[in-house]
Amino acid sequence: MKKITFRDRMRYRFDNLMSRGSIALIIYLGLLTVALIVGVTIIDIAGDLAPADDKGEKPGFSELLWKSLLRTLDPGTMGGDTGDWGFLFSMFVVTIGGIFIVSTLVGILATGIDQKLEDLRKGKSLVVEKDHTLILGWSENIYTIISEICEANRSRGKSCIVILADKDKVEMDDEISSRIENPGKTRIVTRSGNPIDFVNLEIANPHSSRSIVVLSGDGADPDAQVIKTVLAIINNPGRRKEPYHVVAELRRPESVQICEMIGKDEVKTVLSPEVISRIMVQTCRQPGLSVVYTELLDFGGDEVYIHEEASMAGKTYADALLAYPKASVMGLVKSGGKILLNPSSTEKIESGDRLIAIAEDDDKILLGSGTNYGIDSGAIAKSDRAKPAVENTLLLGWNDRVGMMLSELDQYVSQGSSLTVVTHHGPAEKEIASIQKKLKNQSLKLRIGTTNDRPLLDELLSAKYDHIITVSDSTIEAQNADAQTLITLLHLRDIASKTNRTFSIVSEMLDNRNRELAEVTGANDFIVSDRLISLMMSQISESRELSEVFSELFQPDGSEIYLKPVTDYVIPGKPLNFYTVIEAARLRNETAIGYRVDAEGSDASKQYGVHVNPLKSAQVVFGAKDRIIVLAEN
Repeated sequence: MKKITFRDRMRYRFDNLMSRGSIALIIYLGLLTVALIVGVTIIDIAGDLAPADDKGEKPGFSELLWKSLLRTLDPGTMGGDTGDWGFLFSMFVVTIGGIFIVSTLVGILATGIDQKLEDLRKGKSLVVEKDHTLILGWSENIYTIISEICEANRSRGKSCIVILADKDKVEMDDEISSRIENPGKTRIVTRSGNPIDFVNLEIANPHSSRSIVVLSGDGADPDAQVIKTVLAIINNPGRRKEPYHVVAELRRPESVQICEMIGKDEVKTVLSPEVISRIMVQTCRQPGLSVVYTELLDFGGDEVYIHEEASMAGKTYADALLAYPKASVMGLVKSGGKILLNPSSTEKIESGDRLIAIAEDDDKILLGSGTNYGIDSGAIAKSDRAKPAVENTLLLGWNDRVGMMLSELDQYVSQGSSLTVVTHHGPAEKEIASIQKKLKNQSLKLRIGTTNDRPLLDELLSAKYDHIITVSDSTIEAQNADAQTLITLLHLRDIASKTNRTFSIVSEMLDNRNRELAEVTGANDFIVSDRLISLMMSQISESRELSEVFSELFQPDGSEIYLKPVTDYVIPGKPLNFYTVIEAARLRNETAIGYRVDAEGSDASKQYGVHVNPLKSAQVVFGAKDRIIVLAEN
């Protein structure tokens, strides 16, 4: 065992001294300066070394102390010193000590400032905001969520979004400033740190937040990170007494139960693969539906509100449908919390019930003054609907959601329908075989090949398909996946042009910026999966109860949104108002919330012909190919 020497002890103490930070070092330097000038001053006074002035008087202790201090801080003052060699030597000692002390002080200050700037760059200071939206984690979805919350906050005045992610603060700030063009009055504050760490989480001040959004990252097991983050919020030793409002994005169904078990009523989950699968399935059979969902989910136009109207108590759902000129009622929230979308027209509205309505803003949900709605009974169609026909669907591509999509599609199509899947992914063959055994209404066939193989596409499309779905490859980078989708769509457009055939094409895009490029391919609809999930999470973060509304809306059971032929409701070519359409839908136990004009179907500036929550009194003339947007059970 090595013997500890005096040198080792002194070096150890010096290391400890240096590790105490800039403030401690400055204090020690100050003490050293005091010791130096006091010591030299005492020696000068005791040895009577200081020279006399012109009047023959020698400086006192305080005057000599002050001169020594000035020499310590400014070594240049020594040039004018006079006196015997003892005094000059003492001043030389003070000057040399001053050079050492001042140089060290400058170095410490420079290092301390650099360290402080580095800390600021890393974003480690406590956020002192209140009533802010807190986003935990980082993914491509964050830009849409920030944009939507900024839009929602425009009527709120000053507001704040705080982001805590395990990412460099400067990188976050740069990326946000380049992607978010106009945040309005909303301030965006970023902090670097791991959300599952209690210390880092405290920096973002979750206890004063209005809502918390937990994003699913891009790691090998993103759900594990989300669950641990929810645990860190709910089980935080310093948590607030009031319940949190947490919105968590998950990828696996089994994770939902765990997350809700942890957070109970404080956590609302969004299972992104399930939601996107259902929207893809619904949209492939009804082009234009994704535009309807986007309109309802973003804050830029009309969105869904839960509205209380005491004066409607005792009236029926049919009365509510016609009562609001600038809002479209689509359901009820019963006093016990049960969600009823498109209930029976005779459903009584009881005290404590609230309306689910679509409106431009919550202050636009105003009762009309009259009861003469101008309904043209003669314009309501009397024709019976055709029996559902079998459908043949072609699905091009493969990702983790395809299995769920195939099961969902089976619940919508008629008995005897068929489905062909084309993919080059080897593992798909085993999963297809497993899914085949569960399908009840459609047969399933697998073709191995790439989705942009032109000879294969020519061969496949020699048969008749009612719907074509292209999905993005989630195993490769988003831009490459979208590029492959674009090539496939260009082939499909060319085949349609050369064979003079038309078919419904619905395509999934990963990046919303590629949607404009894809529009030249002539596809009927596009699903930007990440964007829709981001929109939904933004809506739920602003209104907790919308989670149950959207959950009910996207279920295959119960009422969903459909785009149905206008001829099922009213006579085309005849001027009428939307009150008439609402009444025609009510007679079929459905709720009309808008319409789609076929002539505007390719015009992005007109929302691809989709008109959600139109002014009910305005006159409109429908074409034979137009569609009515309704909530219906089938």
